[in-house]
Amino acid sequence: VQFLESGGGAAQAGGSLILSCGVSGYTISGNCMGWFRQAPGKEREGVAAIGYDGRIKYADNVNGRFTISQDNAKNTLYLNMNNLKPEDSAEYYCVVNFGRWQCTRSTPLNPTRYNHWGKGTQVTVSS
Repeated sequence: VQFLESGGGAAQAGGSLILSCGVSGYTISGNCMGWFRQAPGKEREGVAAIGYDGRIKYADNVNGRFTISQDNAKNTLYLNMNNLKPEDSAEYYCVVNFGRWQCTRSTPLNPTRYNHWGKGTQVTVSS
């Protein structure tokens, strides 16, 4: 599986960014995927996820501000981030896994659900 992540960069508080993650090697349709992030000195945290059945889960601290979506024709995952806050600054990682059994182990925002991770894209939000 290969990933092409893009869309990271700098934004001011209250601004918006859209992350994209093109996946090659496997189809994302019918599988599970999501976004995680990790800031320096902090633990990795799940941000948003889509299950194999299309159910969406958001972390409480981004719910209402971030939107995860997928384009099956482009085999691409997106994260639309609005009303950004300085605490959203982190390296953001695209994750996927394949197969119903794999996609039902653990919970959607638990990193152990996902076997395949992108290299990350940096998001920096200034106040």
